[in-house]
Amino acid sequence: MKKTTFDWDPKKDLENREKRGVSFLLAQKAFKDPCRVIAKDDAHSNEEERFYCFGLVADGILTVRFTYRAAVIRIIGAGYWRKGKAIYDRENKIQG
Repeated sequence: MKKTTFDWDPKKDLENREKRGVSFLLAQKAFKDPCRVIAKDDAHSNEEERFYCFGLVADGILTVRFTYRAAVIRIIGAGYWRKGKAIYDRENKIQG
């Protein structure tokens, strides 16, 4: 089985850590959640297809924006957003 690889822009990682308190290294953990939800980001898929991963990390649902580039998951942004939690709960039929 091929190991999933991740990539990101180090400058964007730093900006994301400063703005949202989430490193892209931590964001990778959302993909390991067996109940994760992957959704297409239609609003930002003009030049290339973009997606969201909603996954449980620590005690919250982390939303990770990403794209695929040459079979590598390229992380664009990540944060703990209420909208991501609502989608995760709905798709996993979790009553809140």
